[in-house]
Amino acid sequence: MVDTDSNGSSSEPDDETVVRTAAEAAEGVVFANYRQSAVRDLDVTVTFEEGVLEVDVYLNAPDAEADPDAVADEAARAARAAVDDLFGVDDEPTDDAA
Repeated sequence: MVDTDSNGSSSEPDDETVVRTAAEAAEGVVFANYRQSAVRDLDVTVTFEEGVLEVDVYLNAPDAEADPDAVADEAARAARAAVDDLFGVDDEPTDDAA
């Protein structure tokens, strides 16, 4: 959900949209790697204040399916990427050395 101004053009998303987008992306990564019933505990904490995004993912799940720490890191990166997409930020590195 992106806010529009009185002229109908889009503006930056509100804080609630940013937080919800990040949390949903993080949870999506976790549940792509684990069955929901296998996850013992999941805590996704997202804050977005004054343009600063903070994402913390705690995951308690069995090691048999995937490495929980790696999945939590991937989930946090996915959350940040989803917010970048929301703002239209291109985070692909450019190679100027060529």
